[in-house]
Amino acid sequence: MRGVADSFAVLAACIVLGAAAGATAAGTSAVTSAPMVTFASGTVQGGVANGVEFFKGIPYAAPPVGRLRWEPPQPPAHWDGVRDATRYGSDCMQNLFPYDAAPERTTPSEDCLYLNVWRAVGARNLPVMVWIYGGGLVIGGTSPAAYDGTHLAAKGVVLVSFNYRLGRFGFFAFPALTAEHPHGLLGNYGYMDQIAALEWVKANIAAFGGDPNNVMVFGESAGGSSVHMLLTSPLAAGLFEKAAVESGGGRDNLMGDRRVSQSLPGLPSGEAIGVNFARANGITGTGAAALAALRALPADKISAGLGFMSAITVTGGPPTFAGAMVDGRIVVRSPEAAYRSGKFAHVPLLIGANSADLGITTARTMQQALAPFGADRRRALAAYDPDHSSDVHLVAAHVASDRTMVEPARFDATEFVAHGVPAFEYRFSYVAPAAAAALQKSPFAKMAVSGAQHASEIPYVFDTIDAVLGSAVTPQDQATADAASSYWVNFAKTGNPNAGSLPVWPRYSSAADQLMNFTENSPEPMRDPWHARLNLVAAHAR
Repeated sequence: MRGVADSFAVLAACIVLGAAAGATAAGTSAVTSAPMVTFASGTVQGGVANGVEFFKGIPYAAPPVGRLRWEPPQPPAHWDGVRDATRYGSDCMQNLFPYDAAPERTTPSEDCLYLNVWRAVGARNLPVMVWIYGGGLVIGGTSPAAYDGTHLAAKGVVLVSFNYRLGRFGFFAFPALTAEHPHGLLGNYGYMDQIAALEWVKANIAAFGGDPNNVMVFGESAGGSSVHMLLTSPLAAGLFEKAAVESGGGRDNLMGDRRVSQSLPGLPSGEAIGVNFARANGITGTGAAALAALRALPADKISAGLGFMSAITVTGGPPTFAGAMVDGRIVVRSPEAAYRSGKFAHVPLLIGANSADLGITTARTMQQALAPFGADRRRALAAYDPDHSSDVHLVAAHVASDRTMVEPARFDATEFVAHGVPAFEYRFSYVAPAAAAALQKSPFAKMAVSGAQHASEIPYVFDTIDAVLGSAVTPQDQATADAASSYWVNFAKTGNPNAGSLPVWPRYSSAADQLMNFTENSPEPMRDPWHARLNLVAAHAR
């Protein structure tokens, strides 16, 4: 499932939550005072609501426009006076998806390298949680209501979210770019932004009441795979002390093994794809003049054809979007290779996936659905369809989900523990009654499998379920959100999700294979109920 899998990151998210995701976020009510913070770039004035102060739209890098299009992020300019920080900066340039579960609330722009900070009033030296959004590296942003940091900050952390470049703005290679920077960073500009944002946190978060030496990164889908990049990238070393991956894969690079300059069998290089894009826009040649013409293209030309549906379907013709690439400096190897070898950041890990998570399949028969298991097809059939009552779609979807998200999470936990690093695994199985009803009305209902869809855990982790479901929130919905957000905050504080009266979340061990399952009743620690079938997936993972 390499290569295309993460491009489907939005699909299951929109299935469950899309109908109600536009509600007003907590923490955006009337401002009652105006907190001010001075740091390296200048002074910002934010707002406060419900006992939590917020600072939005803070530039952490210079606008990546004009000559800075396809350049590593540059330091932001210093400003005099007081900068207003009560509104989000623009989310990064993209083609918005109408059914997105987390719709942006800004007008996308190429000038988008901004971050946001939430903190409790009087915050001093608090743990820091840094959020990385998903969206297949082609859509997403920090402005959606589901990502509001008010409730997490109220539990004793400083919450930071940031935008990073998407699509061809964030992931692009071209021969003239390589010639400009033969020994510099190339291709993965969105990943460069992520590292720059973490460097900003390290340098400046103390001014906002955060502890720069107690930072947790967490992300979902493409954001989760970004956390894998950060865990395995030499350039991110020392920038965080804990990590959480939500439905982010964990064996292969979800966007594939494409190289910046080197073509592999059946896999053209990023540069070749950049040349395809230039030719599609009437730009010939591969030198400086061609690059200047590319930098002069209007922003909508750069993002043309890159949205949710175009990112997940084969449109014919030469490819014009490379996605993330193995560049040798930021992305140096697959997560699997890094974790097996021990060459990763040895920080506590919280990781898991959802019960009906992302998985892409074209199988039409049971034989096709079970083909990944080779000679073990009979055992696989017994594991996935023990009473022979399931249809092909259900079995195929579970096989694909297990291979893409569920088993890789367990694999990562296993490898961390094998290297003496604590890990905690979860399965998110809870489905809100209103979300289940919305799924039936979704345009994607026929493609869905019953269970907790991809990305549906996010508003529980952020405790923003009211922003998603509004008046349809039930007491059990809120209880699940209280528990999930508390576990994540506890982990950010100490590297262990356990504290207080919450059910004890067992540290992962391969022998016990225990996880925390967020069910319709409550969080329940248990031996993985999918133990047998995931063993089969692991045996055939390569």
